[in-house]
Amino acid sequence: MAHVPGLNAQSRQQPWSLRECGAALEQALWAFEPGAAAAWSRLRAARPGSYARSRNHLEGAVTRLSPYLSHGYLELAEALRELRRLHGLGLQHKLVQELGWRAYFRHAWRHLGERMFDSLHTGPLPEAAYARALPPDVRGAATGVPAIDCSVRTLYAGGYLHNHARMWLASYLVHVRKVHWRCGADWMWAHLLDGDLASNHLSWQWVAGTGSSKPYVFNASNVARHAPPAWHSPGTVIDASYEDLWARAFRAGDAGPEPGRRAGVAEPALHASPPLEAVLCAPDARRLDGLDVWVVHPWCLADVPRGFAAVAVLDLDWHARHPWSALRWGWVLRRMHELAPLRWAGSGAVLAEALRGARSLRGRADPHLPWLRTLPGLTEPASGFAEPARHAPSFSAWWRGLRGFSADAGCKLAFDFDPPKQEFPS
Repeated sequence: MAHVPGLNAQSRQQPWSLRECGAALEQALWAFEPGAAAAWSRLRAARPGSYARSRNHLEGAVTRLSPYLSHGYLELAEALRELRRLHGLGLQHKLVQELGWRAYFRHAWRHLGERMFDSLHTGPLPEAAYARALPPDVRGAATGVPAIDCSVRTLYAGGYLHNHARMWLASYLVHVRKVHWRCGADWMWAHLLDGDLASNHLSWQWVAGTGSSKPYVFNASNVARHAPPAWHSPGTVIDASYEDLWARAFRAGDAGPEPGRRAGVAEPALHASPPLEAVLCAPDARRLDGLDVWVVHPWCLADVPRGFAAVAVLDLDWHARHPWSALRWGWVLRRMHELAPLRWAGSGAVLAEALRGARSLRGRADPHLPWLRTLPGLTEPASGFAEPARHAPSFSAWWRGLRGFSADAGCKLAFDFDPPKQEFPS
């Protein structure tokens, strides 16, 4: 997978501690409490009618389910089934359609593979017209455009950003500041608690116009309609007509920050390795001899079914390529510590070989870690939609090809046995 230079150079390889997060981690844990009970509670508290009316407003009734869906507390099919049970939602409801975008992005990833990380077609300008590094004023939330600076500060503070603000930030970076979409996508993904490579990177391509028929632009009037007053941006570069901003998207040259000096913030460090608080050991197949094992990993954090010994795995090679913020490390590790008494860290190949020492394996595969697909007993969860088999090049084509909801939407894994809980030998 090709990476835009400049992002990983900022990640820390040396030992580090979660203590550097301080109150920020506690706030993130409060805002998105780790645990399946919290995920299901948030799902059942969703208000589909209010969501449909207010989803584009930063203070609207959004579900904030994305971290739980991205990290496998809930499967998308389970969420769809529960929403249909509680509210009788059909395919045309806005909440169902928004969940459909997540399914479509996974559909695209299955068919595109590594091509997802390169421009799918030419955007408004040639690739060489876009910078491969974020401007320091953007990283420091000091552009002078309140909508952008508030977005960056919010992203750093809690690892979450409303989807509309994500679109504004991406559009500003690509079309106003002429930053390559891949550079911006890698940066935002690294700071998000809910960062999903397909949803994030293909959304950036949609905004950039390299994965859609036209680029997405916005202006200060759009911000004023959908954001609180602190975000309003009159008199800035985005305080222009859509025609002017559209023309700017097709014109080379970074517009630069707003005139004047302003105080910024420090970008939180990114880390390519787990913190010191992570109690990890090297993979050892002998520990699994005779056991039926449930594989826990960062994208499978649902409750472990009764009767399985849980083993949590971290692929260190993967994280070296995809560093995380301390907030995301802390959020994921807290849950992994709850689920699995045995936690391994190593390369994907070594982890896979050690896991094969179990009598049987169960769990969920995920495209973030392709080697999981090689393990018997691990399957990727269904989307909940009866999807077209062939690659749909756009969401609208995918949506037209749907045959409704899949028959097994939200069904749990079926097990051949339900033995008593198994323990690891000392």
